[in-house]
Amino acid sequence: MPGPKPAHLPLNPQLRSSLLAITRSRSARYSTLIRAMTILLVADGVPTASVARRTGQDERTVRKWKRRFAAAPSVETLEDAPRSGRRPKIQMATRLAVVRLACERPEGEKKPKCFRDLWTHQSLADAVERETRVKVSKSEVGRILRFNELRPHVVQVWLRKSDPDFNVKAARVSDLYLNLSKDEVLLSIDEKPLQAIARLYETEVAPDGSLRREFEYVRHGTSALLAAFDVRSGKVIAQVVPHRTAAALVAFVQQIADLPAYKGKTIHIVWDNLNTHHDGPDKRWTEFNKANGGRFRFVFTPKHASWMNQVECWFSILQRRVIRYGNFASKEAMADRVLGYTDHWNAVEAHPFRWTWRSDATQNPRRRLARPERKNAQARP
Repeated sequence: MPGPKPAHLPLNPQLRSSLLAITRSRSARYSTLIRAMTILLVADGVPTASVARRTGQDERTVRKWKRRFAAAPSVETLEDAPRSGRRPKIQMATRLAVVRLACERPEGEKKPKCFRDLWTHQSLADAVERETRVKVSKSEVGRILRFNELRPHVVQVWLRKSDPDFNVKAARVSDLYLNLSKDEVLLSIDEKPLQAIARLYETEVAPDGSLRREFEYVRHGTSALLAAFDVRSGKVIAQVVPHRTAAALVAFVQQIADLPAYKGKTIHIVWDNLNTHHDGPDKRWTEFNKANGGRFRFVFTPKHASWMNQVECWFSILQRRVIRYGNFASKEAMADRVLGYTDHWNAVEAHPFRWTWRSDATQNPRRRLARPERKNAQARP
């Protein structure tokens, strides 16, 4: 028994030409090309079964495009119809459970969910499965967290601002850095502990050219570095003492007061809230200032704000250049290296730091210290 006659799709010359152009195009989507070929074959009277074989489609697909094109004969009909897309496999309730658990501690409020302090993607997926009976992969948990901008596995240390007068103290220090008078001196002073460490064996060169440093070491004692950073010139005054004591610090500042470059000038000292920096029962700094004609002005950084003390930046340079990978056979050897680098700094590298932190902490909560640009500066190796 013969089958139904093939449907006739009348094509005007312009539409046929457009369909032929699609079948010959190298940039057209493959699905659009197959559909154009299907319409052309149907329009030529080719049976549905033959069209399906020649285009590699199911007969039902051929009939669907015949109906669709007959209803709206145009090239745009060959494109995919707009749709809402596949329904999400993970329902909203499960996604909300992931977000809620990620915002809680793993041990929960009443009973432990897992034996850990921080969530991982896998542990969070396991907790969601236990609670919702829905299995969620750890990669899907990661996608849900990223979409909601949550990172419960990342921990950053921060310090709460506990000084009620932080803004006032910070403004005073910053204003000194930015608006220092020409006839005044500003020194940033602090102490740094030194530990003389000697490696048991010499450092070797690995086959790949890197250095291999011995893990075992011997301690040869500790000392303390007293340093004053001249904010205007960038030069450093340093002294190594056996112990960090108030008497040693007073003697160190007295040596600074006696320097010819600072004679008769008003000297501002910026330092942190260490116990030796305060008067104490003996009123050491009050008496010291009286003995030096009241030329000194002591300015304290806010509590937990040692980053405002510029000498700390120089300590960081010293740590990286000399101390971190140094090998010191004695306290005296370490003192020589530290003071030797101080002489080198003052002769070759001394420069003021550019201070950009402003006193309005709400507008500019961060500070940045950078080396000022120099004209015709030559790069050092």
